[in-house]
Amino acid sequence: MKEKILVVDDEKDILELIDYNLTKNGYRVKTATTGEDALELVKENDYDLIILDLMLPGVDGFDITKIIKADKQKAGIPIVMVTAKADEADKVAGLEIGADHYVTKPFSPRELLAIVKATLRRRPPKEEEEKPIIERGDLKIHVGRHEVTIKGKHVDLTHLEFRILLTLAKKPGWVMTRYQIVDSTRGEGVSVTDRSIDVHIVSLRKKLGEENEYIETVRGVGYKFKESF
Repeated sequence: MKEKILVVDDEKDILELIDYNLTKNGYRVKTATTGEDALELVKENDYDLIILDLMLPGVDGFDITKIIKADKQKAGIPIVMVTAKADEADKVAGLEIGADHYVTKPFSPRELLAIVKATLRRRPPKEEEEKPIIERGDLKIHVGRHEVTIKGKHVDLTHLEFRILLTLAKKPGWVMTRYQIVDSTRGEGVSVTDRSIDVHIVSLRKKLGEENEYIETVRGVGYKFKESF
């Protein structure tokens, strides 16, 4: 059975266009025209992905995303933002609060469908979070032991470098902003700011040697771990 998708947009024509194309491709679709209705649907149902317009009456897309990402049971739902706001600052803001992709209107149904497929494909299975060892080529991340090895040899990482690497490796293909990486280290007894993340990434890459190619820079946004090798 195809994935269940919630589409939220106050423009009827766009809502119907997205609904039609997703349904045509076998997805199960539910729609909402207000932020309040969307939040109620998310509360009562399980969705595999949410396509969300930013400019909504009442509760807007930014607030909806923040509310969903603050809910431990719903935080893992991927969110694709669809909006007429094309400024880079808006895109970065959306990604920083937890959106997985950002599509600017006008868009083609074919483009949106490709993004939906890619986003769903990148969604890590729940068991990925619980794996005791994450393996990528010769690189092994021993989660419980807080240890990294390459070809069986120990890599001497600081606690913070390990946390950064683990944060990226748990979601291969996902773009993580510097603020999201900072959030992943909170409560770990370390002090880090978004500006210092780049410095730690440089050090981490140096220590990983040839395996540093797995950490990719996404210009103007942050970093991601390669999805395939």
